[in-house]
Order: sequence, then C-alpha cells, then structure tokens
Amino acid sequence: MVEYKLPKLGVASSNLVARSISSPVSSVPVTVAEHGNGLFARFCFLFGENMAKRAGKRKAKAGKRVAPRQSDLETLKRQRTFADSVTRLADPLCTAEGMELVHVEYQREPGGLTLRLYLDKPGGVTLDDCVDISRQLDDMLDVHTQDAPPYRLEVSSPGLDRPVGKLKDFIRFKGHRAKIRIAGAVNGRKNFTGVLAGVVDQMIQIQVDNETVNLNINDITRARLINYNGER
Repeated sequence: MVEYKLPKLGVASSNLVARSISSPVSSVPVTVAEHGNGLFARFCFLFGENMAKRAGKRKAKAGKRVAPRQSDLETLKRQRTFADSVTRLADPLCTAEGMELVHVEYQREPGGLTLRLYLDKPGGVTLDDCVDISRQLDDMLDVHTQDAPPYRLEVSSPGLDRPVGKLKDFIRFKGHRAKIRIAGAVNGRKNFTGVLAGVVDQMIQIQVDNETVNLNINDITRARLINYNGER
C-alpha cells in the first residue's frame, strides 16, 4: 500500500520533512511528509537501491590523539574519495540551477550504502528542487561513476542540523554551536559539542566548555550545526 500524507506547504513555523522514495521492489514513487516543531522545512528526494547507479596529519594541538584503526582509515579514505568525485560533478550542476551544494556524504547506514547530498538556496530549497537535481545527477553518475557498489541516492535540504564539511564553512559559521565526530580520539574523546571558534591551517577549533580543542579537518567524519536558524 502506498500512503500519501501531504500537508499544506509554506507554514513558516512548521518543520516539514518530505521524502519521495522509489521502492526497492517497485518503481512506484512513495511520497511521505511529516510535520514537526521547528523553524525550517526539510525536503528530501531518494532513489531506491534498485535505481541507484554504480559509481566508480597533523596531530591535534590540544591533547593526545589516538590514531584510528587502519581499516577505519581506509574506509574513510574510500568514502571521501568517492564523495569528492561526486562533488566535482554535482557542484557545477547545483550552481547552474541557482543552488548551493552544502555537503556530500557517502557512508554505510542500516539500509546500506547511501550517497546523500545537501542543497540550499536563498529562501530554502523545495521538494521539486531536490527531485530535479536527483534526476539530473543520477544520469551523470551513470556515465561518470560506474564501478561503485549499489547505493541509495538521497538529495535533501540541510535542516536544523546543517552539515559542515568545507573549510570555508567552518570559518563562515564561527560562533555557531556544533557537534563534531572524529575518526581518532583526542583526549580520549571522539565526539565534541561546543562553539566553532575558527580555523588555523587545517585545524578546526571548537570551544568546549572553557577549552579550545583543535581537530584536524581530515579526521572529521561528521560535523553538524545545532539548531541552525538560517544565519550566515
């Protein structure tokens, strides 16, 4: 059974999550929309796995850093290499469509490998924006990246927990609260929550309580703003 929940759009105080999903066992699109509390709408377009295309250090200054396992480093390197290749394809496409490519993720999740792109534009992206980029990018990936294992393609707006991945974005969002996860522990920790405090070379500074922790951007596996409200 295909269920549609389509609330009215344009309600400024609603946090709407919309996904258009192609079922792994059928090409019938399934659209789900949910309301919640918040300031922003998040729109998301996904291709089911059956439609997914195949694609082909510095020490931290604050405290002792424990290196991640070699297998973790190799996995992270492969994921970043593929994400970078997708970024090179998607960035000009998004720019031509008047949108910003915020971040690209490629990682294994409970549902399998997921390639996720986050988009933004003045006034916010719409579900139609996500669908349009998904369809265009899917064709490009089919041509340019043919050797990767099956994955699910997802295109989404950033939402309240906006991803931060580019060096310029860590500078841009200085003063914002963020959560950062790294591959190798610093002071026995891999997860940090605090205020972004700037960038020195390739080191991301985050103020945690009364301490400034320096994290190598190449060690960061995930970084998200906390309750991002659209401020630049």
